[in-house]
Amino acid sequence: MHGYATSDSRDGSDGNAVEAVRAAGAGDAIGDEVTAASGGLLDLLRVAAVVLDADGLIVLWSPEIEQLLGYPAQEALHQRADTLLVAPADRPRARELFARVRSGARWAGVLPLLHRDGTARAVEFRTMRLFDGRGLPHLLCLAADAAAVRDVERDVALSHSLVEQTPVGIAVFDTELRWVGVNPALERINGVPEESVLGRRVGEVLTGLDAGLIEQRMRQVLTTGRPLLDQQSVGRTAADAQDRAYSESYHRIEDADGRVLGLAVAVLDVTGRQRAAAEAAEARRRLSVIADAGVRIGSTLDLHRTARELAEVTVPHLADLAAVDVLESVVAHGTIRPVTKGAHAEFRALAVAAGYPTQAIHAADPVGELATYGASRLITRCVREARPILVERVEGPVLRRIARDTRAARTLRAAGVHSYLALPLMARGQVLGTLSLYRTVNERPFDEQDRLLACELAARAAICVDNARLYGRERATALTLQRSLLPRVPEQQAGLDIAARYRPALSEVGGDWYDVLPLGPGRTGLVVGDVMGKGVQAAAIMGQLSSATRALARLDLPPAELLRHLDDITRSLGDAIATCVYAVYDRGRGSCALAGAGHLPPVLVRPGGAAELLDLPDGVPLGVGGVGGVGFGTVEVALPPGSLLVLYTDGLVENRGEPIDTGLTALTRLLQNAGPSLEETGDLLLSALRPEPDDDVALLLVRTGR
Repeated sequence: MHGYATSDSRDGSDGNAVEAVRAAGAGDAIGDEVTAASGGLLDLLRVAAVVLDADGLIVLWSPEIEQLLGYPAQEALHQRADTLLVAPADRPRARELFARVRSGARWAGVLPLLHRDGTARAVEFRTMRLFDGRGLPHLLCLAADAAAVRDVERDVALSHSLVEQTPVGIAVFDTELRWVGVNPALERINGVPEESVLGRRVGEVLTGLDAGLIEQRMRQVLTTGRPLLDQQSVGRTAADAQDRAYSESYHRIEDADGRVLGLAVAVLDVTGRQRAAAEAAEARRRLSVIADAGVRIGSTLDLHRTARELAEVTVPHLADLAAVDVLESVVAHGTIRPVTKGAHAEFRALAVAAGYPTQAIHAADPVGELATYGASRLITRCVREARPILVERVEGPVLRRIARDTRAARTLRAAGVHSYLALPLMARGQVLGTLSLYRTVNERPFDEQDRLLACELAARAAICVDNARLYGRERATALTLQRSLLPRVPEQQAGLDIAARYRPALSEVGGDWYDVLPLGPGRTGLVVGDVMGKGVQAAAIMGQLSSATRALARLDLPPAELLRHLDDITRSLGDAIATCVYAVYDRGRGSCALAGAGHLPPVLVRPGGAAELLDLPDGVPLGVGGVGGVGFGTVEVALPPGSLLVLYTDGLVENRGEPIDTGLTALTRLLQNAGPSLEETGDLLLSALRPEPDDDVALLLVRTGR
């Protein structure tokens, strides 16, 4: 992303770059009357564009790249891309890639870029060389947030697997009734491979069917938006020499804004007349349940919510009552302990769902409670043997082996439970728990098809449950490490009233910390920092930086000098980056010396109630400095008795989609009206600004004695 030439020529290159970008367009969207509604794939990815000239200078800068990296166009244009956007450690690779693309090669991949706020952002690129009207080369970079790209790829992969594995033939048509895709099941029904049908109409491929009737149904669905279900067609395809009967269901496909994209057709071979209706209904039901499961199960990494989603997906389509129970070791310790032969099993009930109001729900283990089942119980056998247990007809003593106790057995009998299916939740070869299914008002007992469908749902859900388990264990480890490294109660210093808060993010624990350091008679060190990154690694780096700060503070160094040493230590930790504010309060002088390293400014509330953001000397984050260190500056401010100094991390004031100034303004406004109690003030700030934080928050409040 950087040219080797050092010239700064800008004689009309911007306009030529525009011409080059226009020349690279794939078609005249307006002429073709093709429009894109908001909320589509490109909007979801927020694909950004930036154009560099042959010297690596930015000549075009789209609004999307401004959103991605934070630099407005006036700051980015005519800047060297590598100097502005690439960390020093990544510049050699970026320059090499730039040279390759400038020479005519194309490159696609992920490169970390620097956001305007100093953080690193993983950005996925597609790059190519363009020529303007004068034959001068330019570099077009199409970019998107790498995490967003991975999310879309994962969603597409999940949708693809659902369609590929279903036994129902599925075809997708555009609004001109031309084939745009079929799944393997429909290839077998048609006897024609997918590549032979793409772009063609039904009558051009399936000459043995009534194509006119089929297309009439398609147009009706496209026009009205109302699906047509279980429509019968009789004829033959290339797969068969005899006529066969097919059941077809038509659905219009719309995007999030209601724009019609085409339609999908689900096809079943229902030649056996006596089985036609049942098979069609069953296949549609399975497809619906699988599709519903793919969308709903695993929407978060929360173990309890994942279990709830699994239970809710199965009723009423597959069962009248469903319960999800996970082994207690998984919930309590995040570990998996196999159930041995002859041993009882301890379960934690995570979810219960019923398809209709029924007393049977009271027979299931209450959600959140621990339940112990003996070795002979069916649920214990299910986890011990790691296989489904199907009881087509529940009769007599079998019900007692299903229910947790005699009273629950009576409740199930009174509710009309007549069929039972227990499935192990298996992930990575280990059993996590069970999915228990009951039928009461549905008179048909569970059969082999039900077992297969339920096994597929359980297998998909088990991976989500295991991911939630692993994530919960890592988060608990990181949180335990984080809390163990923070001072439990800030040490009170003479002449200071001190309060502190730490609140972890709801998703992942980060590396925020605070500390209060006695430096000698009348002198106190105050520190708040934030390690970039999440999880155990960020917490571990935080611990090292916190310990280093404590050790350096014992040398009674000026704040700027302490940060210089801390920057050297941070760079020795590899790719670690952190922001920090270090302050030294001198009670005798009634003042405080402060220095910052890429951190948000502290807030000073003077005795009269006016709150202001302190203007600290510029300082880059720790770990970003080059050889020889980075200059940090110190500012000294007066702290008369009754002054309140507030140090915090960005998780307190930063909200996605809002300027950081909005959060800073809200913080100063709240502090101006704060009461005398620092503990209450800390609680007020957290509840008002970050009730459910998506980033860690460290907060340190210090008031000088009156």
